[in-house]
Amino acid sequence: MVSQFFGLNIAASGLRASNAALNTTANNISNANTDGYTRQKVDQEANNALRVFATYGCAGAGVDTIAIERVRDSFYDVKYRNNESLLGNVKQKNYYNGLIEQYLDDDGTTGFSSLFNKMEAALESVKTAAGTTETKSTFVSSLKSITEYFNNVYNSLQNEQADVNAEIKLCADRVSAIAQEVASINKQINIIEMTGTKANELRDKRDVLVDELSKIISVETKETPIVDETQPDRDTGATRFQIWVAGAYELVDTYEYKKMICVSRDDDGATNQNDVKGLFDIKWGSANYKDGDNVNELSDFALDSQLIGGELQGLLALRDGNNSQYFHGSVPADGVDPSRPDGKVAVTVNVEASYLKDMTKCTIPEDGTIKIGAKTYKYDSWEYDGDSTYTFLIDEDTLSSIPDPGKSVKIGYSNSYQGIPYYMEQMNEWIRQFSNQMNQIMVSGYTSDSLDGVSVLTGSMGNGVESEYSYELLTSLSENKGYYKVCGGNFTVSAVLLDNSNRLATKADLTEGESEFGNLTKLQNMIKTKKIFRGATSGEFLTKVLADVALNKSNSQVLEDTYTALENTIGNQRLSDSGVDEDEEAANLVKYQNAYTLSSKMIQTLTEIYDRLILQTGV
Repeated sequence: MVSQFFGLNIAASGLRASNAALNTTANNISNANTDGYTRQKVDQEANNALRVFATYGCAGAGVDTIAIERVRDSFYDVKYRNNESLLGNVKQKNYYNGLIEQYLDDDGTTGFSSLFNKMEAALESVKTAAGTTETKSTFVSSLKSITEYFNNVYNSLQNEQADVNAEIKLCADRVSAIAQEVASINKQINIIEMTGTKANELRDKRDVLVDELSKIISVETKETPIVDETQPDRDTGATRFQIWVAGAYELVDTYEYKKMICVSRDDDGATNQNDVKGLFDIKWGSANYKDGDNVNELSDFALDSQLIGGELQGLLALRDGNNSQYFHGSVPADGVDPSRPDGKVAVTVNVEASYLKDMTKCTIPEDGTIKIGAKTYKYDSWEYDGDSTYTFLIDEDTLSSIPDPGKSVKIGYSNSYQGIPYYMEQMNEWIRQFSNQMNQIMVSGYTSDSLDGVSVLTGSMGNGVESEYSYELLTSLSENKGYYKVCGGNFTVSAVLLDNSNRLATKADLTEGESEFGNLTKLQNMIKTKKIFRGATSGEFLTKVLADVALNKSNSQVLEDTYTALENTIGNQRLSDSGVDEDEEAANLVKYQNAYTLSSKMIQTLTEIYDRLILQTGV
């Protein structure tokens, strides 16, 4: 037989359960507009019934309040984070593609097409105005405007690359900071939950951090219970929480975390002719790494991975995107010569890709780093045989070991996106092709007073030296590099022509009179008909390149719109489960209030019964 006070215990359990539900509802309502908050609910179940040895067998023992749990669906968390990673990627591409499009856009005055048309008109004026000094000077000035246009675009693209590079470091630093925060929160969660209490608010805070992390880099999480090996059936309450990023890198393992460390390349460690100095490589280090520690002990983070995801992958695509055109080849069996008298080790590299056999498309730095097998070396200079063989010269004093023959070789890495290096290369290719074609015509002609013609377009040597590459150097058969040293940054008009526009070669041969312009006619025909760039004439450069950037901009805009819409859809679905609905909470408030009132009424009723039983019975 059950105690006379059994009903009071049952009513008290109902009162406690209703009170917990009311408090939880109050907490939900107060956090209705809190970002990242997950709706909570009280889990309760009927207490084990008591056997009362009566005909009805067992008597219910009230309600047991088990826990206050978060209402959250991990399926939508995964979907949301995967979408955030894709959105972060295309959002960065869309923004920076828009800037590139602005740099190349023709406003009708200072754009390439406008300047090129002015140059053609000035060339025609030289012929129609009988080659006066003024018309020649105007033509030379129009050429100078074109070279300055490319100088400006080149500098703008380099500045953009520097901005992207700085943002890459911000992303890496934020990943490390989030990892540290998550590891700290994991410890707090386990301390609380090992006492049997759910750390719901801390779990919300951790999920917000993981959501933020998924925008920067692709994320995968896993949480497993920690088992007491001596008592496998005992629930410790602690869990192991792990985060992997970029498909293969474990960022957090419960209380331990790793860092993404950006290491600036040395000035002589470039991998692309047009790159700004100080681009970052990313290293993978432990939590105890400090600035100034030896970075050579850190492992490399694979920049060429297709699993990086998020803003970081979008930024790397823009900073390093070369349309998969990078230097790569192999060292033949006899390709290493360590016995040169100049103290250099010569490494011969055979290449197969057609673009590596065209110096107008060359992007190799004059000195930089080269990877032979698994090791990286710094070379001082390189030579080209004009066909399919390069020779890199490495200072023997910088070598820890002689490179092995038969190894694969690469400079930089393949990135299939059309990023800043790609547009730099396209610009340089046009400059080199156009300069070569124009100079061939002008050098073969004669001035109006029968002097030998001079080259028109060249590149300044820079570094404060007021000199430029000579036509003989640019066409030297001994180096086979052609116009490789001319690029958007140093493109200029020959100083001889700038000083004296009458040195413009107007005649095709010495038999022509002063008013004949056979050489200029040849130049006009070349400009209008010669296919020098991607199957197009000189003046169609902007059409080709703008088509690339416009397509990339359009694709990234469409994808950004798509993933933004998915973000809203998935986010709303996630909120429908985990978010606070004020109408629902208002209904719960009434429901739990009634339950609390009824439990209170039950206690009041039982109190009256006990009063009758104890004080009035038997009197």
